[in-house]
Amino acid sequence: MEIKSEETSGTPTISILIPTLNASSVLKNCLESVKMQNYPKEKIEIIVADGGSTDGTLEIAKKYEAVVVENKLKTGEAGKAVALSVAHGEFVALIDSDNILPDSGWLWQMVGPLLKHTEAAGSEPWKYVWRKEDGFIDRYCALIGMNDPLVMFLGNYDRVNLLTGKWTGVEHDEKDFGDYLLLGLDKRGVPTIGANGTVFRTEFLKSRVKGDYLFDIDILAKEIKEKGSVKFIKVKNGIIHTFCGSDVGKFARKQRRRVKDYLFHLKSRDREFGWGDLDLGGKKPWGMVKFVVFTVLIVPVVVQSFAGFLKKNDVAWFFHPVACWITLWVYGWGRVVGGLFNAAELSRDGWGQ
Repeated sequence: MEIKSEETSGTPTISILIPTLNASSVLKNCLESVKMQNYPKEKIEIIVADGGSTDGTLEIAKKYEAVVVENKLKTGEAGKAVALSVAHGEFVALIDSDNILPDSGWLWQMVGPLLKHTEAAGSEPWKYVWRKEDGFIDRYCALIGMNDPLVMFLGNYDRVNLLTGKWTGVEHDEKDFGDYLLLGLDKRGVPTIGANGTVFRTEFLKSRVKGDYLFDIDILAKEIKEKGSVKFIKVKNGIIHTFCGSDVGKFARKQRRRVKDYLFHLKSRDREFGWGDLDLGGKKPWGMVKFVVFTVLIVPVVVQSFAGFLKKNDVAWFFHPVACWITLWVYGWGRVVGGLFNAAELSRDGWGQ
């Protein structure tokens, strides 16, 4: 969707919210992709919420004329909240520093449907872009449509998975408008919507975010709990996520960060919404058991790898058993340690993309 220059006076403003912490290795590509958008430049505000970078991140941000704000709590969720608090746009786009907008029309593709459907809270790409030149872990994540293989077994993923042929396993209402889907989400479950290129109406988020963290998926879950349903849009485009390249150690560290942070907020009870109130599509208990059994037996996840390879010939599929084993070990150990001792967020000392 494109609008002629003489029509841009009515174009909505949009704030790009980017949490960072030593992200110099990826931030330039992210900001360059924002700069290349055919969206009116005067309508775009870039806000970088930085957690104390020492590697050149701030210099890159300033080069691209980003507004830099301090994120004292350092985490991505805290950074989103800080950036949101100073955002002026009518819409906000939650863009991670390791995201790349795949083409110059991406912002219009995300905002356009929201102008037509004012009842929708936001929009999100329905897939991760697969690129031959990316590392095998990034390609694997694009192929399964998620960065955490456990989510595939739970069924509450939110990007196209080549194994299942679906963008989610959660039951929902859906109307196809060609370039995008208008969703009706309710108490049947909530996909993991909210990160890596999700656009929200600014007022929708600002009126619902309380405290120091922005847990985007909790906002939608709480909305469903209180009002019964929420409208959302899945745009049939993608976003590039340079998650881990080919670094297995980084994948393990990010899984450890995920479980440590989750247990910390679970014990702190500072989430906007408790996941125990929603069944995530009714697949959570069985999905967890299936994940453990398939991973321990190895053969089932190897079979899944071959099934994926037949659909898309990429050796990255064979990282699947390794990813499942790392996830099972890291999450299992994290759960045991978190239960025996005081859970704490993973320290961000020395953290970098």
